[in-house]
Amino acid sequence: MDLFDKLETRPSPLGPFTSEGYGYYTFPKLEGPLGPEMQFNGKDMVVWSINDYLGIGSNEEIKKTDTEATEKYSLSAPMGARLMTGNSTEHELLEEELAAFVHKEKAQLLNFGYQGIMSAIHALVDRNDILIYDELSHACIVDGKQLSMAEKFVFKHNDIESFKKQLFRAKKKMKENTSILVITEGVFGMTGDLGILKEIIELKKEVPFRLMVDDAHGVGTMGEDGSGTGTHLGVQDGIDVYFGTFAKSFALIGAFIASEPRVIEFLKANSRSQVFAKSLPLPIVVTARKRLQMIKDNPQWREKLWNNTLKLREGLMEIGYTVLPSESPVTPVLTKGSTDLCQDIMRKLREEHGVFVSGVAYPVVPKGTVLIRLIPTAAHNDAHIEKTLKAFEAIKDYVFEAAEKLSA
Repeated sequence: MDLFDKLETRPSPLGPFTSEGYGYYTFPKLEGPLGPEMQFNGKDMVVWSINDYLGIGSNEEIKKTDTEATEKYSLSAPMGARLMTGNSTEHELLEEELAAFVHKEKAQLLNFGYQGIMSAIHALVDRNDILIYDELSHACIVDGKQLSMAEKFVFKHNDIESFKKQLFRAKKKMKENTSILVITEGVFGMTGDLGILKEIIELKKEVPFRLMVDDAHGVGTMGEDGSGTGTHLGVQDGIDVYFGTFAKSFALIGAFIASEPRVIEFLKANSRSQVFAKSLPLPIVVTARKRLQMIKDNPQWREKLWNNTLKLREGLMEIGYTVLPSESPVTPVLTKGSTDLCQDIMRKLREEHGVFVSGVAYPVVPKGTVLIRLIPTAAHNDAHIEKTLKAFEAIKDYVFEAAEKLSA
C-alpha cells in the first residue's frame, strides 16, 4: 500500500478541529502586539490562551534588550552545536544563573523544551532500567519514554497508592544493574493541579529511585522566589533532575535541565537533540539572561498574576461554573458536553463577547466532558476580568442546559 494513501486511514483524533475548524479552532491567528488584548479574525479580543504568565513578553525593557542583542550578534551566531563551535560565555553564564535560580548545582541549556526532555529521558535510562511516570504526563514525556529502551510502568494521576503499587512492582524486578527513574510534573498544564512531589519523594526511603520533574508551568510562577513547584512545596532538594522551559514565564524559546554536575556533564555529551543540533542563538541567550534577572527583581509580577488568578477563578465559581481545584494559575472550567458544545462555547465567547479562550473535548479529556482552560497573566487587569465574567454569565444558560440534556 502506498504510504501517502495509507495516511488517509489514520485520521487525527482531533477530528473536526483540524479539518473544518482549521484557522479557527486549530491554528488560529492571534495578531498584533503580544498581550492580553489582541486581534482574531479582525476583531479585538481579551485573550486567555497565552502562557506569558508574567506579562514579560510585552515588557518594553525586554523588547529593547531583544532588539539590541539581535543587532549586536544577529540570529546566526553562534554557528554549530554547543559541543563543536556553538558555545559562548553567554551560554555558560545563563546556565550558571539558571542553576542558582532553581537551587541546583549545574544546568544545561536546551534548544527546545519538548525535544530536550525527550532526549534527556532517552539518555538517562537504558534497557536494564525501569521508568515510572504519571498517566497525565505531557506528550514530551510520553514521547521520551517511547524513545527509551527501559521497561515502563504508569501510575494513575496523582494517586499515591497507584504509585506505590508500581514502585514496589518495579522493586521486585530490579537486578544488580537496574535503576529506577520516576517522572512527573510540577504543575499539570491542562488541569493546573500540582504533582504529588512530597509524597513521591518520601518513598525514596523505601525504594531507591531518582525523580525527574517537568516544571514547565511552575518555573517563574511557583515558589516564593519563582523558582518552581519544588520550592513551593519545600521539596526542591528531593528533585534529582529539574526541567524548566522558557516557553511560559520567560515568553521565549528554549529550556534547561538542572541537576548534579556529574549528571549535567553526562547529558551534555549524550543528549542527542543537543549534540547534533545548532545551539541557541546568542540574542535568545542574552535576552533569557535579562528575563531571568527581571523575574528575580520583580516579585510583584507574581503577586499580580496570583491576584488576577483568584479574581477570575472566584468570579467564575460565583456565576456557577465548575472550576477544577487548580493550585496554580491555570484555570480549568469543566462542564459536561460534546465536541460540538466545546466549539460552541469558544465561538460564542469569541464572536459575541470578544473573549478568546481555548477548549478541549474528547479525546484530550474523557468522553462527555468539555474543558475550557483560561491562563491568567500579570498583564491582565480588572477590566479584562470583568468583561470575561460577564461573557461567561451571558452564555451560562446555554452551557448548563446543554450539560443537563447530556445528563438526561
